[in-house]
Amino acid sequence: MKVLFSNPPWWESKEGKFFHKKWRAGVRAGSRWPFTYLVSSSPDRFKFGDYLPYPFFMGYATTYVQKETGAEVHFRDSIALRESYDRYFQHLEAEQYDYIFIEIATPSWEHDSKLIGDIHTQLPKAKIVVTGPITTTKSEEILAHYPVHACIKGEYEKGSVRVLNGASGVIEHDLLTLEEMNAAPFPYFDEQYAHRYWDANPIGQQTPQAQIWSSRGCPFKCIFCVWPATMTGNDPEGTTTRTVRQYSPAYMEAFIKELGDRYHFKSIYFDDDTFNLGNKHVVEMCAVMKRIGLPWSAMCRADTIKLETWQLMKESGCFGVKLGFESGNQWVVDKIVNKHLNLDYAAEVVRELKRLGMTVHGTFTYGLPGETREQMLDTKRFIHGLPFDTFQESGTAEIEGTPLHTLRQKGKLEQYEGAQMDDHYHQNTDGSKKWQQVVVELQEN
Repeated sequence: MKVLFSNPPWWESKEGKFFHKKWRAGVRAGSRWPFTYLVSSSPDRFKFGDYLPYPFFMGYATTYVQKETGAEVHFRDSIALRESYDRYFQHLEAEQYDYIFIEIATPSWEHDSKLIGDIHTQLPKAKIVVTGPITTTKSEEILAHYPVHACIKGEYEKGSVRVLNGASGVIEHDLLTLEEMNAAPFPYFDEQYAHRYWDANPIGQQTPQAQIWSSRGCPFKCIFCVWPATMTGNDPEGTTTRTVRQYSPAYMEAFIKELGDRYHFKSIYFDDDTFNLGNKHVVEMCAVMKRIGLPWSAMCRADTIKLETWQLMKESGCFGVKLGFESGNQWVVDKIVNKHLNLDYAAEVVRELKRLGMTVHGTFTYGLPGETREQMLDTKRFIHGLPFDTFQESGTAEIEGTPLHTLRQKGKLEQYEGAQMDDHYHQNTDGSKKWQQVVVELQEN
């Protein structure tokens, strides 16, 4: 049995003027909010330096399925290869896979639904399996209208094994237990892919960079956030308990040491949903990283560890963090996003991190349902009032399986009392394209 875990190409068009045109391409697996953006690469011509996330769920599923089934399992990240459609289909024709697994979310669905048809035409005997956030609400539709063998909801290690053992149709959420997670093989890396992945923020990254997880899940319920609602949980309304599973220090130390020995990474980025959930995990990971001796950074919250723990992170080699704020208006943070973050306290943390000599990257989103232009301008003022090294501004993408998507269906959600899809709200599944709409609104008098 020959199996492919595939992150297919996603090219759109060239944009720009005259000799300055660039390709618009998409990132799918590995990104919490898949989107399209202008890249320096072109089809079949990879150029390092663009944002390129490691496809975590796909990487873990590849090695897990290999171990559990003994099948011949292949990993192909066409986004990292920056390969053309022609080269991708040449590969499929040459290899003749029995199963092809593809992770899909709302922003890529229009593109990927056509690609599924093309794959089926070329390889009619191959069984196509769809995974990712799109399966949360579209599984029945996908199975009814597309040549798809199965749709797996949530993280898909165990679901993929079930499919290879004969299951088909809708495969419901079946997450790894904490014990299974810490006993699982490390995610897939090889010489071809290891040094291609890159995230420049927070400032201080060194190449080659390894993007890794030390945990799965997040207990918070931000209205737009995808993975905790769809992949590491099943909570499209933001009303149920969301769990967090943290890898053991022993697992992480062995994993990072193996990566360092094999691929000589010079920096580590922990791309957890929220790395610093509780002092215990952070203190343990600081001890690991101090022994490893590599500079590192992480995706964090401002309010989930003690102030003195930031100092411990710095001493163990942490040079910077990403912090999610979402808005600079407290009412929006509380009543629309439902983030439970005190912005005054978060601002103090930013200043403390800068005092410690760490770099800080802030993330913000605009165009939330019920958010006014003045509230968006509050975010602008908040950003410019703090000493961020870098910050990210994006439009709020509406993706399947999130409370934001459920709000469209139900009209109102109790947990998000300020969220309303009024005349000022513009739906878009692509945060980059939504941001272009927001910029126009903010520039209006």
